[in-house]
Amino acid sequence: MSSFAPSAMTSGPSKASATNDMASRAIPTGSVPPVAARTADPSGQSWLNSPIARRLPRLATLSFLVAGDIASYLVAYLALLSFLPGGSAGTVMERAFCLAALASIVLYASAGLYPGYRLHDHEHLRRRTIAALKVAALTAFGAIILPEGGGLLLAIIGFLALALIVQPFMHWFARSLCWRLGIWGERAVIIGGRNLIPALMAHFQDHWQYGIKPEYPSSETQETSPDGGPSIALIAGDTGSLALDLTAMRRKFAEVILLSDTPSLKVSGLRPADVGGEIGIRLTAAGSSVNSDLVRRILDLAIAVPATIVVSPFIAIAAAAIYAIDPGPVFFRHTREGLSGKPVHVLKLRTMYQDAEQRLEALFRENPAMRAEWLSHFKLKDDPRVLPVVGHLLRSSSFDELPQLANIIAGEMAIVGPRPFPEYHLLAMDGEFRDKRRSVTPGLTGLWQISERSNADIELQQQLDEFYIDNRSLWFDCQILLSTIPAVFKRRGAY
Repeated sequence: MSSFAPSAMTSGPSKASATNDMASRAIPTGSVPPVAARTADPSGQSWLNSPIARRLPRLATLSFLVAGDIASYLVAYLALLSFLPGGSAGTVMERAFCLAALASIVLYASAGLYPGYRLHDHEHLRRRTIAALKVAALTAFGAIILPEGGGLLLAIIGFLALALIVQPFMHWFARSLCWRLGIWGERAVIIGGRNLIPALMAHFQDHWQYGIKPEYPSSETQETSPDGGPSIALIAGDTGSLALDLTAMRRKFAEVILLSDTPSLKVSGLRPADVGGEIGIRLTAAGSSVNSDLVRRILDLAIAVPATIVVSPFIAIAAAAIYAIDPGPVFFRHTREGLSGKPVHVLKLRTMYQDAEQRLEALFRENPAMRAEWLSHFKLKDDPRVLPVVGHLLRSSSFDELPQLANIIAGEMAIVGPRPFPEYHLLAMDGEFRDKRRSVTPGLTGLWQISERSNADIELQQQLDEFYIDNRSLWFDCQILLSTIPAVFKRRGAY
């Protein structure tokens, strides 16, 4: 799943004088503590700490990532092999495939995707798609000026599209291999309040895909130099009191990142707007354009209409099973809060007994611990209201939510967005956040569903939804949609 802001880059390594100034500068209480530097001892340097040796892991990482993309193009070629013409025409098409693959890899490199550290997953998807479109556009131009280029154009578009589908899996495999070999990521020192540092350390260790190897600040932290000290500083907390020290830190480190809220961790309360997919902050207002809303609506209908046709027979089977266990209405309609506060009558398959409320009240009277669990999550892991077998199966697979495709077609919901909560659930959240939720259309799936699902408490649910709304984009929606399928199959945190 991450959440920060534009990095401040320096022109080169720091000098000893800058380091001494940084170490001796006094910083007010409550702000970022100073990071003292240690003067490198030239006699103690070894080849392993030389600039060449320090670049080897990065070069190896780049090689693995490029190899993964080459493998993706090879898979796409093999998938199309049976459809290619024979003879000289087939040879020309194969050469065109090679040129298209080479052009794409060059564009990936120019877009900063090798290694692509500190980029959100949806930004990786956006940059890859744009690179593929650029190659397709060049191919289209070539098809216009070349005789019989129409067939070549369709073949290359199919080749690039297949590779684009395979690449996320190959990219994940290459990154995982680099991580297991210990060559993935860059060392970074985390500077901030003592209560934040352990949580941030755990966050970056769990989300290793960002390429951050977090380290605790100490007097032994070394400046950017051939002796191998961290080259990145991650600052968390109030940066207002750091105005005088940021200049020195930018001389000291190759990169300084001012951390903001992450999807699952409250850091500073700053709300990052669209920051180009990097883990940084740009202080601009997040918003949504008319064009992007229109594209979202078109995509919603393009997905919801055929999906409704496909799943309707399965919904009918599930409805029959519900009726067999507990005769009565098989669908459940509940009023939720939608865009601009308008009521939305959310449609679901009924997964509980008809007397569910009475069963819940009786459970609370007999078991206060269950009441505490309910107040924290508004869900129960062992819920006596849920229908046996079919109810648990529908809830764990989220299949009971599929009738909401009708809400999407009606324009009351979207495919991706914050889940529409019941009133009692919203009352546990602050008013400012509820106003923010009303600014977007509720969705069938969202960041909360692919991150934590039912395991998230009220505070984390609010954090995830707030992060999504502040960083909302078409590419973010695409990434959430693609991540929903594996999240559903894993069935982690769903009950």
